[in-house]
Amino acid sequence: MSPPRDRPEPDNVRRRSYIVAGQTVEAKPLAAGLHVVATPIGNLGDITLRALETLAAADLIACEDSRVTRKLCERYGLTTPLTPYHDHNAETARPRILQRLAAGQTIALVSDAGTPLVSDPGYKLVRAAQAEGHPVIAIPGASAVLAALTVAGLPTDRFFFGGFLPSKPSARDERIAEFAMLPATAVLFEAGSRIADALGLLARRLGRREAVVCRELTKLHEEVRRGDLAELAEHWARDGETRGEFVILIAPAEEAAPPEQEVDDMLRRALAGASVKEAVAAVAAATGQSRRHIYQRALALKNDAP
Repeated sequence: MSPPRDRPEPDNVRRRSYIVAGQTVEAKPLAAGLHVVATPIGNLGDITLRALETLAAADLIACEDSRVTRKLCERYGLTTPLTPYHDHNAETARPRILQRLAAGQTIALVSDAGTPLVSDPGYKLVRAAQAEGHPVIAIPGASAVLAALTVAGLPTDRFFFGGFLPSKPSARDERIAEFAMLPATAVLFEAGSRIADALGLLARRLGRREAVVCRELTKLHEEVRRGDLAELAEHWARDGETRGEFVILIAPAEEAAPPEQEVDDMLRRALAGASVKEAVAAVAAATGQSRRHIYQRALALKNDAP
């Protein structure tokens, strides 16, 4: 005799569902493979319905920090098991995830915020999964890079994502040097504890280039501040808020003034064979900067001269 249809499910059977606006939605079966799922960068309401269905139907969610991902799961009634996958355990966790994929399971990969593989070790897992012939499916959604480009008002036809600036001075200088002639908007991530120093260094290396700083995108205290690098550096050195996550955007080289160091070099060469007035006029014409600004640089050079 077949069991009655209303027989309750065993306690150990996980319900593959999610909750939206108080309504429980049953998730459809999901194809086996690695599903790369974008999650909100701050506002939990930015999750997509497809992402929720994927997370609910997956056999396992690989996440950077289970505490962060659990908040999202609790918000939407997700009961999918979590497993950590981050920089510190990737070498040991990756083989276990690949074993599950080989067994025909569905794995969802998420980062703490935004689209995975941006400043996290996810790309190694994707490469390994592809090498073993497992499907890799993108579930698109929120991205701090694209959100910042959307509101910055800088050119978006070409952009370069530079991640976080290196901590070592020599490597940091090399990275910034790449931006000097970059014909695209540069996008960087930075921590609040380093934002003032990073902006100061960028201003010294790149000059008064147009830039935008986005703080806490999509969150309650979202802030978008525009100006040149020197103005932004001065603001955060003085009293700018340093709490939160930061994105720095820098205008393309062709739309920016030459770096101060380049202007100073031009002035030194001009001053060697001309008066201050003549040198200022020549450098102002060559750079497109105001004579007043160039004159101030010339006076500073003379004062600094031995």
